[in-house]
Amino acid sequence: MYALTPFARGFFNAFDDLDDAFLSSASATANCRVDIREKDNGYVIDAELPGFNKEDITLDINGDCLTIKAKHTANNDKQDENGKYIRRERSVCSYERSFDISEIDADKITAAYNSGILSLDMPKKQAVQPASRRLQIN
Repeated sequence: MYALTPFARGFFNAFDDLDDAFLSSASATANCRVDIREKDNGYVIDAELPGFNKEDITLDINGDCLTIKAKHTANNDKQDENGKYIRRERSVCSYERSFDISEIDADKITAAYNSGILSLDMPKKQAVQPASRRLQIN
């Protein structure tokens, strides 16, 4: 059916390309990229947060959920000698990412931030050994 309509396929491709371009640029700013590695005794998360200061980043634990939030605001006001704006640009960049930490010992998570990379060392919970006991026979 589409082969009989020469412009139908091209129209939908153009719409898909526009949609992909719009969504890919929006999603690139909405998520921070992370690498997650498993070690013998835990996990390491490396999150890319370029351009942020340590003070711009918050780590929140709520139950079994760890949330990384980063927000940066820039204001570039350029005025002439009369106080009139020649250029005024403002930008707000924020990231938020949540992780399930139900298998992690939340009290022992450590974080470090260096050169735009937030590193979280997250040790696994120790396996609880079942208590053993001897029963008396009545």
